[in-house]
Amino acid sequence: MGHKIKINSNHLRSFCYYNSNGKRIKVYNGRQFNKNVYPNKEKDLTKRKKLLKRLKNIIKSNLRISNKNQITKRRSDNLYDQSVFKERIAIELYEHPKFGSKAVANEIAELIKKKQSKNKSCVLGLATGSSPISIYKELIRLHKKENLSFNNVITFNLDEYLPMDPNSIHSYHKFMFENLFDHIDIDPDNINIPNGNINSDKIEKHCVEFENKIKKEGGLDFQLLGIGRNGHIGFNEPGSIESSVTRKVKIELTTRFDAASEFGGIYNVPKDAISMGIRTIMNAKRVVLVAWGDGKAKIIKKSVEEEENELVPASFLQKHPDCLFVLDKESSSQLNRMNSPWVYIDINKRPSNLLSSSIIGWTDFNIKKAVIWLSIKKNKPILQLTDEDYQENGMGGIFEKYLSAYDTNLKAFNMIQNNITGWPGGKPNADDTNRPERSKPSKKRVLIFSPHPDDDVISMGGTFDRLITQGHQVHVAYNTSGNIAVNDNDVLEITELIKRLAISLSPKELNTLMSDGKNKLEKNHIIWANNFHKNATNLLTKKIDIDGFKIINKVKGIIRKSEAYQACQYLGLENEENIHYLDMPFYQTGTIKKKDISDEDIKIVQNLITKIKPHQIYAAGDLSDPHGTHRLCLRAIYRAIDNLKSKAFMRNCYVWLYRGAWNEWKVYDIDMSVPLSPDQVLKKRRAIFKHQSQKDSVVFPGDDLREFWQRAEDRNKNTAELFSKLGFAKYGAIEGFKRYRF
Repeated sequence: MGHKIKINSNHLRSFCYYNSNGKRIKVYNGRQFNKNVYPNKEKDLTKRKKLLKRLKNIIKSNLRISNKNQITKRRSDNLYDQSVFKERIAIELYEHPKFGSKAVANEIAELIKKKQSKNKSCVLGLATGSSPISIYKELIRLHKKENLSFNNVITFNLDEYLPMDPNSIHSYHKFMFENLFDHIDIDPDNINIPNGNINSDKIEKHCVEFENKIKKEGGLDFQLLGIGRNGHIGFNEPGSIESSVTRKVKIELTTRFDAASEFGGIYNVPKDAISMGIRTIMNAKRVVLVAWGDGKAKIIKKSVEEEENELVPASFLQKHPDCLFVLDKESSSQLNRMNSPWVYIDINKRPSNLLSSSIIGWTDFNIKKAVIWLSIKKNKPILQLTDEDYQENGMGGIFEKYLSAYDTNLKAFNMIQNNITGWPGGKPNADDTNRPERSKPSKKRVLIFSPHPDDDVISMGGTFDRLITQGHQVHVAYNTSGNIAVNDNDVLEITELIKRLAISLSPKELNTLMSDGKNKLEKNHIIWANNFHKNATNLLTKKIDIDGFKIINKVKGIIRKSEAYQACQYLGLENEENIHYLDMPFYQTGTIKKKDISDEDIKIVQNLITKIKPHQIYAAGDLSDPHGTHRLCLRAIYRAIDNLKSKAFMRNCYVWLYRGAWNEWKVYDIDMSVPLSPDQVLKKRRAIFKHQSQKDSVVFPGDDLREFWQRAEDRNKNTAELFSKLGFAKYGAIEGFKRYRF
């Protein structure tokens, strides 16, 4: 890389440049840069440093933002961009949830301190769920490291399940104390959480008293909200009326499905709750709603851009005089400003104050994305799009780079076409100039990371098969045991089988099957088998023996490891030394709730990568799983790669991210498309069937009730059909991969 400083656009992620030492420096958002600077032309070191400093200042001046991690600035007095993009609620976009969480926490902290300076109470409405956790972590940090006091704070929580013991691991009462109240100096008498353990005949009185207490404290100064996939805020489900107050509510099926992972299945999720009403929330002086991840993108679009509708309770917030939605890239991805800004602005010549669109300039990626969007909108293959189609849909600016629709169509078509390959490990002796993978070395070392013991075959079973049949040295690493996703009944079925074998087969028959020819089975094997079944049954039904519970979890893990091994064997990976069970520590809680990634987790991944020295790494980029394991595994892999990227072997390593268990890549995000033949689709299905504990009844279905093999096949089929509509060959199924560049 030398002393070349390159400023380039990494589409939706960031701008970056390389300093004179070759260090990659990220700079988030800003205007498009398309220039190269060569400081090595300056022989004088001092002048070279000045040039570097000047370049940095140029970047800063063009970015026009003080927080480099923020995609857009808050403009409380400037509604221009909202008007342009037809947004009915103010939004604030961040590169990553942690930056948005810090911003919200800082706003809350400033409000608390302002109230303290006036010797007044600060009344906060608080939410639960995964979205606000990082906000609470930052508030705790501000308390412990920057002396933020909560002695003047009065809190009211949005909701609580009914019935629910406050000491239950599922209660919002316990959630709030574990994630916030136990770590700050708030007066316990100032904490107000709806009582989920109250007698049914006293619920109405309790709700009235809760509502009156909010009024007595002068109303909510600040209300923090999350949003459900169906648009609920609090437990105000679709159909809730605008004038509703704190009350007993029925929890909609969609919401219960989303909570199923926390309760170990939907049938354990309560059907009722106590919730603040819409009017109660609307009476708050300030409302901030946070939403992270692409799973919230659809409902955010409905809430922000579509008309107010009681079927989308969050849309009532359009009427609030001081409401803000704080979003990340993923949750905002379907908004006009992110999905199709070219319809509303000239992305080459956008107003300088319009900081909120991160799609800037007609880069290759943006051309691909826009042309795919136009093709779908016009229901035309890419090569049939006309100049008029482009002009009518705000895309005439493309012709500043390409002279006509014909040229643009070819550019976009070829970019997508070049990514389609039946050789995911690279085609030997082929010109790889425009191919997603290199032709050399012809036989690669491949490392597939699978968060759970079935994600590899569910998401990339066809590609897995191709890599093996094409002669690559394939390794599979299962990050976790996946034991919490095994039903108790699966354990009982196995212990029942062991018991029946012991009872039904004679000692002679058992010796024929199980002895080594020298040592005979002891006569007490029947007693042992019966006790195994009996004790397992007792442990699973009573769940009082902690040590026994750990053993049962270990048995569940063994079940999943056995299934994974069978699937690998079926696909042709017969060398057991190439199958790695990492058992990463973050997962070893025995419960749904996991620890955060530790240095030990990262080291395990890092050591394996160092040992194998792969030319390819495959990892799950599917971040919508209901228990967050995929996200944590990917974070550990990213950290390990970051620690190793200076190593020589890593410079020759490509990292490919797959999806499929929970959602699929958008076509414009796909950097490698692997078509599957009908026979491969069936082979992939049979490999998934090896995971019998995950068949028929899935413990964590998320928002999709189909079995995993059905999801995978439908998503692969839909991707292939979309490619066909765009004008490409009609394949039966396609697995898509996005390259991660480090």
